[in-house]
Amino acid sequence: MKPVNFAYERPRHLADAIGLLADESAHAKVLAGGQSLGPMLNMRLVQPDLIVDITALAELKHAEQQRDYVVLGACVTHADIEDGRVPDATNGAMRAVAAGIAYRAVRNRGTIGGSLTTADPSADWVSALSALGAEAIVRGAGGARTMAVETYVTGALETVLGTGELLEAIRVPAQSASAQWGYHKVCRKTGEYAHAIGAVLLDRSRNVFRAVIGATERKPLVLSDARALFRGSYNLADFDQGAADAMLQSVGMTDPLDRQIHTVALARAVRQASGA
Repeated sequence: MKPVNFAYERPRHLADAIGLLADESAHAKVLAGGQSLGPMLNMRLVQPDLIVDITALAELKHAEQQRDYVVLGACVTHADIEDGRVPDATNGAMRAVAAGIAYRAVRNRGTIGGSLTTADPSADWVSALSALGAEAIVRGAGGARTMAVETYVTGALETVLGTGELLEAIRVPAQSASAQWGYHKVCRKTGEYAHAIGAVLLDRSRNVFRAVIGATERKPLVLSDARALFRGSYNLADFDQGAADAMLQSVGMTDPLDRQIHTVALARAVRQASGA
C-alpha cells in the first residue's frame, strides 16, 4: 500500500516546527529518521494531513557533555551513538545498546528521539533509557519541560506529548567508573524487536540501583529502587527471580511462560552486570 495524500513541511527553525504542530486544524506527524513512521504511513496505520520533517533542525542534532550528564538531541541517530560520534557518559552502555538495534541501515537513519516517541514497548531505548535514569526534554510554545523517561512514555505507543509539542532532547546521567550495568533482550533472530528485555544499573557511589523489565506489551516496569528484587540489599548476587515473577503477576501478566521469559531476561542482565 501507499500513504494517503499529505502536506509536507521541512522547517529550518525549532519555533517554526512547533508552530506547525500547534495548528489544530491539521493532524500532523513528526518525521525524523522515518524508520517507524515510513512503514506506518505505507500501511495506512497513520493517516496525517501534514508531515513535519525535523531533520533540518540543527538544535535536535546537537550533543553536549556537561558535568553530571550528557544531553543528546532528539535527532541523534543510533549510529551516532554506536560509533562514538557523540559523548557517552555511561561507560559504553549506550553504545552497546545502540549497536544491538535492528540492522546498520536502520541505525544510520533511526533516531533516539524517534524511537522513544514511537514508544514501542519492544524497542530498546524505551527500556534502556528508563534503566539509565534518563530524562526527556519536551519543547512547546510555552517553553520546555523535563521529566523522567518512564513518565514521558505513558503506555504502548503513547507519550505525554500534547498538541504543539515535540521531544527536543534526552538527558542521560553520567555513571561513575565503578557502575555496574547489564542489558539483555530476547529475540528470535538478530534485528527483530525484543520479546523480553531486562536491564539493571547499580552505581553505589551515586546511590543508584535501578531495574527494568521491558517488552511487556505496555510501558516498561521500572524500579527506581531495585532492592525489592534483591532481598533488600545492594548486592547483585541476591537477585530473587521469584520476586520478579510476583511483581509481573501483580501488574497483570498472567501467562507463566511469558513471565518466565521476562524474569530470565532480567536474570541475564543481572549476571552481565555482576561480571559473571
